[in-house]
Amino acid sequence: MTTLTPTEPRVDAYPTRGVEAATITPRLDPVVHGDLRGPLEPEHLRTFEDTGVLVIPNLLSNKLVAALDDEVSALAEDDDVRSREEAVLEPGGGALRSLFAVHELDGLLGAFTKDHQLVRIARQLLGSDVYIHQSRINLKPGFRGKEFYWHSDFETWHAEDGMPRMRAVSASVLLTPNNPWNGPLLTMAGSHKWFTSCVGETPPEHFRESLRKQEIGVPDDDSLRELARRGQIQQALGPAGTVVFFECNVMHGSNGNISPDPRRNVFLVFNSVENALEEPFAAPAPRPEHIASRTFDPV
Repeated sequence: MTTLTPTEPRVDAYPTRGVEAATITPRLDPVVHGDLRGPLEPEHLRTFEDTGVLVIPNLLSNKLVAALDDEVSALAEDDDVRSREEAVLEPGGGALRSLFAVHELDGLLGAFTKDHQLVRIARQLLGSDVYIHQSRINLKPGFRGKEFYWHSDFETWHAEDGMPRMRAVSASVLLTPNNPWNGPLLTMAGSHKWFTSCVGETPPEHFRESLRKQEIGVPDDDSLRELARRGQIQQALGPAGTVVFFECNVMHGSNGNISPDPRRNVFLVFNSVENALEEPFAAPAPRPEHIASRTFDPV
């Protein structure tokens, strides 16, 4: 953890929370930090640069995806798992919504979080070695899966975890088909090129409520309207085995799932080892280790 002294004042490149009014300001960091050397082709890098999202269908084999899905289903049905500190349950119910720190689990799922293909892509995009900032499984069951409101992950990671700069990428690994009707990821193309601040102070242990339903750290309606005007709202769709890479600052969310078809994914966040967490920029204390790792060992 970085220790600051009074002679080294910290500069906050992206002020948020505690501000009197929401603002939209230009991004100060590159989008693609690496170069052409890596598994992604130049057209992939251009798509990621322009939209903040890259969808790669069928990156994983059917056999691997089926085995991962079986393990995730078993975890979701385990009463002991649902009682863990790392578990987040659906608002108003006992169904598992998310399970954090899956990279620390034994078995196939824990090993998969270090998948060579995913790590190589993350290294190419971030231009350095990477570590796992956060990992989890997300479940959105048929008929009852709740929505995730619009937000920038970086705004939360900056404010509550102390991530200093925009140099992280998320990989959403689809274990089930993501169709227009079962609550797929929605993004605002190009929104990653702007930082949208949020009003409101961060209460102590905010994560206990925000991971079930986030209300602090979400943009105001006018900001969202402006970002949607600047860039089209897109759906990240694909069959099981698709991997969706999205930039840490892209505005995203998802609708509730009232279809019969469940939606499940493994969610991995790779952060550059050169972008290690500091003290939170707008929260009274860091979030727990299982939500925001402070072990910066390269994958």
